[in-house]
Amino acid sequence: MLLDGLKIGFALTGSFCTIDKVIPEIKKIVDNGGKVTPIISHSVDKFDTRFGKAEDFKKQLKDITGEEIVKTVVDAEPIGPKSLLDIIVVAPCTGNTLGKIVNGITDTSVTMACKAQLRNQKPVLIAVSTNDALGTNAKNIGLLLNMRNVFLVPFGQDGPKNKSNSMVAKISSIMPALLEAVNGKQIQPVFIQY
Repeated sequence: MLLDGLKIGFALTGSFCTIDKVIPEIKKIVDNGGKVTPIISHSVDKFDTRFGKAEDFKKQLKDITGEEIVKTVVDAEPIGPKSLLDIIVVAPCTGNTLGKIVNGITDTSVTMACKAQLRNQKPVLIAVSTNDALGTNAKNIGLLLNMRNVFLVPFGQDGPKNKSNSMVAKISSIMPALLEAVNGKQIQPVFIQY
């Protein structure tokens, strides 16, 4: 299979409107032989929203992956010293998480997992999903583009008329972007038009 033996950390953060699109991509990765360790932010772990209940998301993740969910900084810390993963995918990645990754802030399970992965000089693939990508997070996205071992799923403005600063990754491009990132390459083009 396409991903046989690949150990993938799949981190979800609180862009709740995107999570339902991400779950089928995790299943696709598992169906292609990837061993997925789910990692969730505090928001995904605890918040029920109009997009779904936290317990339902967690049940789906456990059912699809068959693995325990990494939910705390303490749970995520061994990823580095034990070199547990080949790649981490952060999808969806909120502006808050994106800013923390860029600035080395490790106060969540997801940011600790990314720090642990980068310490081993292994790839992190980010699927941006933020309403302020062309606002306060534009600087952080620019920095991400220049970070070693950080790759981006192609993304673009999802509502330029109503939400002119918002950008979202093309979720269906996670698999091809992952295949490039594990080989140290950024899939092209990075910026797409919806």
